[in-house]
Amino acid sequence: MKIPTFFAAIALATPLAAEDPWLVFEGSDGPGKGKHVVLVSGDEEYRSEEAMPMLGKLLAERHGFKCTVLFAIDPKTGEINPNEQTNIPGVEAIDSADFLVVGLRFRELPDEDMKHIVDYVEAGKPLLGLRTSTHAFKYGRLKDSPYKHWSFNSKEWDGGFGRQVLGETWINHHGHHGKESTRGVLDEANAGHPLLTGVEDVWGTTDVYGIKKLPEDAKVLIHGQVLSTMEPDSAPVEGKKNDPMMPVAWVRDRKVGDKTQKVICTTMGAADDFVHPGLTRFVVNSAFWATGLEVPKELNVEPVGDYKPSAFGFNKFVKGKKPADYR
Repeated sequence: MKIPTFFAAIALATPLAAEDPWLVFEGSDGPGKGKHVVLVSGDEEYRSEEAMPMLGKLLAERHGFKCTVLFAIDPKTGEINPNEQTNIPGVEAIDSADFLVVGLRFRELPDEDMKHIVDYVEAGKPLLGLRTSTHAFKYGRLKDSPYKHWSFNSKEWDGGFGRQVLGETWINHHGHHGKESTRGVLDEANAGHPLLTGVEDVWGTTDVYGIKKLPEDAKVLIHGQVLSTMEPDSAPVEGKKNDPMMPVAWVRDRKVGDKTQKVICTTMGAADDFVHPGLTRFVVNSAFWATGLEVPKELNVEPVGDYKPSAFGFNKFVKGKKPADYR
C-alpha cells in the first residue's frame, strides 16, 4: 500500500524512537570483529565520559570491535552528569560483553542494574578497571542491597570490588594531587608481557595512587614515577615517594570457581592521560589480549578525529552534553 505523501513527510520528520542514552560503535572489519567491548563511564572527577567514547570509537573503527559506551545520565534531562551516582542506562549490554572496561567512582546502582555487573564479574569474564575503579562502588542509601559488600570500604568483603577483584581499593594520593604528575616505568621482570607490547611514553597528569599490597597472583607491569611538576619532562621527586615506586598498572589471574579470570587494572586513566600514546596502547592491547586475540607488534592507537579532553576536576565536566554529542 502506498503511503500518502503527507504522512510520508510526517514519518520522515518524526524520530522513530527517543535517542538512546548510550553509544554503540558497530565496528569495521578488523581483528576484533565479532567481539563486544562495553565501556562504562561514571566518575565525578577524571572525565571518563570523554575518554570512554574516544576509546570505544578507536577500538571499533581502527580494530573492528563492537563497542558500547555507557554514561551516568541525569534522568530528568537525559544529559550526562557524572555526579549522578545511581543511574547508568543500558547496563544490560554487559550481558553480551566479551570484555568490560570500567571507569567508575562511588556508584550506588539499583539492584536490578548492579546485577548485570556482578553477574559478569562472577562469571569470570575479563575486565579492566581504570583510575577510580579501585573505589567504584559506595553503598549508603541502599542499606539492604545484596551488593552493599561491593563498597570500596567494605569490612564484610575486605575492600569490596576494588581489593577483591581488581587487587586494591582506595588508599590515598601518593603523589601530590594536581601538582605532581606520573611517568610510567615498565617493570623489567614483566616487560615481555603481551599487555606491554609497543607500550612507550606512558605519562599522565594524574598523580600516583598509594597501594598497600597486591594479591599474590598479581603481576606489576608499570610502576609510577612521581614527577615534580605537571609537565612530562619534569624531574622525578627525590626521596621515599619513588623509593620504591608504587604500581600503577598490573594484571592478575583471579580464580573464580574453576575459571581463571583475566583482571587488568591501572590507577592512571583520566581523560587527559590518554593524550600521550602509552596508556592508550595499554588499553587497546588489553582488548586484544583479554578477548583471546594476539597482540600485534604494530597497532594504530591514534584517536579517531580530534581528541581534546577536559582537565580533571570535580564539577568541571562539560554541561549540557548528551551521549550523541560524543559520537
